[in-house]
Parts: sequence; structure tokens; C-alpha cells
Amino acid sequence: MANRKQMLFWLAAGIGGAIAGRAALRRRRFFAFAGRNVLITGGSRGLGLEMARILADEGANLAICARDIDELKRAESELTQRGARNVFILPCDVTDQDEVEAVVQSVESRFGSLDVLINNAGIIGVGPMEEMTLDDYERAMRTHYWAPLYATLAALPGMRARRSGRIVNIASIGGKVSVPHLLPYSGSKFALVGLSEGMRAELIKDNIYVTTVCPGLMRTGSHVNAEFKGQHEAEYSLFSIVGSMPLSSMNAGRAARQILNACRMGDPQVVLSASAILVTAFHALFPGATAEIFGLVNRLLPGPGGVGSRSVLGRDSRTAISPSILTQLSDTAANRNNEWNPGGSGTAG
Repeated sequence: MANRKQMLFWLAAGIGGAIAGRAALRRRRFFAFAGRNVLITGGSRGLGLEMARILADEGANLAICARDIDELKRAESELTQRGARNVFILPCDVTDQDEVEAVVQSVESRFGSLDVLINNAGIIGVGPMEEMTLDDYERAMRTHYWAPLYATLAALPGMRARRSGRIVNIASIGGKVSVPHLLPYSGSKFALVGLSEGMRAELIKDNIYVTTVCPGLMRTGSHVNAEFKGQHEAEYSLFSIVGSMPLSSMNAGRAARQILNACRMGDPQVVLSASAILVTAFHALFPGATAEIFGLVNRLLPGPGGVGSRSVLGRDSRTAISPSILTQLSDTAANRNNEWNPGGSGTAG
């Protein structure tokens, strides 16, 4: 009995020591954003804009890049009006390495250095595997894997020279658990998760902290710019309704705050929303069961047909039930987050 009590005592002491040690380590890594120079790819709308708002409020110097200059100007105007001290907008196709390198050089020239890189630009393509083309997979990889790599490689020389830097890679729960009808998206996000976790291990010696972010569904308003194939109206209705439900999705502003707090504390990874945490944990314990469940889910999703392999934006796929009261939260987010751009493309970058 005495030995058992002693073992429990030392176990409790060990756990308490580990918790205290982690708290002390996080305090030592604390990174204030005031006066820091931050680049957000895909920062003109959605989650990128939500993060830019918070960083502006905290006194960061902001550089945001995206493809659409009109979106960038609207974001710049809003951020300036809310008191951002320094906003620098740069048109950029993040899948073009030369353009990405030019953006990083421009930010360093304008601000003197780049302290925080947030690889946020992304695309969403929804539809059955039968309607996905090889170009869909390649485009997703260019956007979610190569683009963050281009930006990181461009930013690293300056960060290494200063022995200081933060890199945030916005992946997805789809990079932990592959979801039906999002195959190009999930595959590319899996690649980003692997890249980001490996970067974390290799760059920490240079005092550069990489944070991998795996959000579940967020109410950013991005459903209107997502691209849908096959029976696009049915796909859009399901996607927009599930993405608007409070139990299955997360407020984008709250997600942005948690992401930036993880960056501030130098955390290795953050999985956002209770549902995403549960799905990730279940898949880790029961990968076979997860596959079987998603196989059943896939049988309930719209089949091929409709517009076939042609992509149609969410805003052009509206039905009687979307928009409706069922999608109100996401539609409100679209209005708030600069998503309604008649001339825009389906990519945030």
C-alpha cells in the first residue's frame, strides 16, 4: 500500500512538474505583436482578414497579399480606418515563386525585416472524385504546399540572420482526416501538415517557431468563393448549411484569436473547434472505423453529373435553401469578411 501511494505521489509530482515546465517555457517564448512586421498571404478576406484586424489592433505593421487588387484596397481601407499603423498591400499569385519572393523582398524593404509569416492563402474545391481532374490536384498542391514553401524559403534568410521569427501554416482538419468530396483539398493539406511539422523540428534551433494550424469548419464566409463540381447546387447547399451550424462550425473571429495566441506563445500545433478535436482523436484511435464511417457518409452525398468537371463558384450555385436562415451565420460572415467580390476568383491567394 505504501509503495502504491509513493508511486502515485511521484506520478502526480512528475505531471505537475511537466505542466509547470511547459508553462514556464511558453512564457519564455512569449512574442508581442506590437511593432512587429507581419505578412499574411490571402489576407484580403476571410480568416486572413480576421487575423489582420486583430494584429492591427495590437499595433503590428501589416503586409497583406492576394490576387485581387480591389479586394486588397477594400481590406486596406478597413484596416486603416480601425487604426492600423502601417498597412502594405501587394498583389500576388502565391503559386508563382518569383512573385512570392518579390513580395517578401518588398516587405523587408518597406519594414526593414519580416518577423511573422502567416501562410493562409487557400482554395476549396468540392465535388465527387469522379469529377475531379488532375489539374484540381495540382492546383491544390501549388496553393497549399508549394506556396507556403516558397514564402518560407524567401523569409528564412532574414529570420535566421536575426535568430528570431514566427511562421504560421494554416492547414486544416482535412490535413488530419481526409473528408469525402474534398479529396484534392485534403491531400494537399496533409502535405502541408507534414511540411509544417518537419519545419518546426528543424527551425527551432534557429529560434524560429513554426505553428501548424488545423481548423475544422469556420464561419469565414468563404463558401461563396469555394468551387463546386458535379451537382453543384446540391453540393453547395450541403457545404454552406453544415458550415453555418454552430455545433459543426466555429466563429472565424474566435478562431483567429486562438491562432494568433498560438503564434504568440510559440506553440507547435493548434486544432480548432471541439468537433475537430474529437474527430482527430477518434481517427487516431480508430482509423479503420473512421474510414468506414466516411464511406457511409459518401454514399449520402450528391453523385457525379450536373456540370461535371466544370467548376462553379458558390455564389453562382445558390438554391432555395442556401442562402436561407440555415446559412445566416456564414452569409453574415461573408459580408463582414470581404467575400462578396463580383470579379473575384475562388482563391484567397
